[in-house]
Amino acid sequence: MSKVTVIGAGNVGATCANVLAHKDIVKEVVLIDIVGNLAKGKALDTWQQAPVDGYSTYLSGGDDYAATEGSEIVVITAGVPRKPGMSRDDLISTNARIVKTVTENIMKHSKNPILIVVSNPLDVMTLACWRSSGLVSSRVFGMAGILDIARYRAFLATALNCSPKDIQALIMGGHGDTMVPLPRYTTVAGIPVTELIGKEELDAIVHRTAVGGGELVTLMGTSAWYAPGAAAAQMVESIVKDEKRIFPVCAKLDGQYGLHDIFLGVPVKLGKKGIEQIIEVKLTADEQVLLNNSAAAVKSVIDVYNNMQL
Repeated sequence: MSKVTVIGAGNVGATCANVLAHKDIVKEVVLIDIVGNLAKGKALDTWQQAPVDGYSTYLSGGDDYAATEGSEIVVITAGVPRKPGMSRDDLISTNARIVKTVTENIMKHSKNPILIVVSNPLDVMTLACWRSSGLVSSRVFGMAGILDIARYRAFLATALNCSPKDIQALIMGGHGDTMVPLPRYTTVAGIPVTELIGKEELDAIVHRTAVGGGELVTLMGTSAWYAPGAAAAQMVESIVKDEKRIFPVCAKLDGQYGLHDIFLGVPVKLGKKGIEQIIEVKLTADEQVLLNNSAAAVKSVIDVYNNMQL
């Protein structure tokens, strides 16, 4: 694969572009931002890093979407970051318009790209992108669950004093406070996590994961960027290499898990065609209730978006 574009040269977009360059899996990464010199500068800085860190991926930046022509994958990070005291839902009015405009500009220059949405509120922004793109839903999806699981695995690794590489987990549902953790699907080198940690401590970690984004906003005064940027890059890698990795992503559901016409976090197989399979794991009655509640919360934000009639 030769070309990937990242829209938005803020912290998340610039990190995603930088991580992608280090993976050295594509010929070119284009960084686009309304502040063209910012994108140009960050791309140039990362290209100048290439001789030091040893990669060949070329980076360029600017504000002209013509430079994105022929992009096979586009990562959309554009939007206003969350500020202290602001929920993801508060972002909808501004960011929905941004995502719509960005998507329309992308589609003018690239035929049948795969679009990965990172902008918040994630689930609804992914819907907005899909509607504006005209693409099949298997080629438009959002990055959320990989980030949520990364936080969860990091917290568990700290508590267990072990490597996060040995921890596997699954989180579903909306991105944010209504996510659906599934501790019974969490293992450490194949060992169920419930055999290694008490329920009370595990519940505290699950709660911390659910509000993980807010914790970082409180600490830094803005949204996180290292982990989100790397998570988006990991999705790109699975597609570029056709790895068919199983990741939780924000995908359009048409009957899976009993849900219809909604973008929600579920496990999928990611390959060169985008979402190649939506995987339906068996949920307990309590877990299904949590997923339904999460879907209801997302749908309430979708209603806000629909009423905007963009």
